[in-house]
Amino acid sequence: MNTQEMINYEINYYTNLIRIKKHQKETNPELEYQLKIQKNKLHTLGVNTDDYEYVE
Repeated sequence: MNTQEMINYEINYYTNLIRIKKHQKETNPELEYQLKIQKNKLHTLGVNTDDYEYVE
C-alpha cells in the first residue's frame, strides 16, 4: 500500500467513525478514543481533519 492509498483508507475510516458518532444516542467512550486515535494518525500524515467533519 502506498502513502496515498493509506491516507485514503484512514480518511474513510475516520469519516465512518464520525457518521457513527453523529447518529448515536448515548456517549461511547470507545468511539471517542478511536476518533482521537484516527485524528492523530491523519494529522501525522499531514491531513487536516477539519475538512472531514460531519455537516448536515
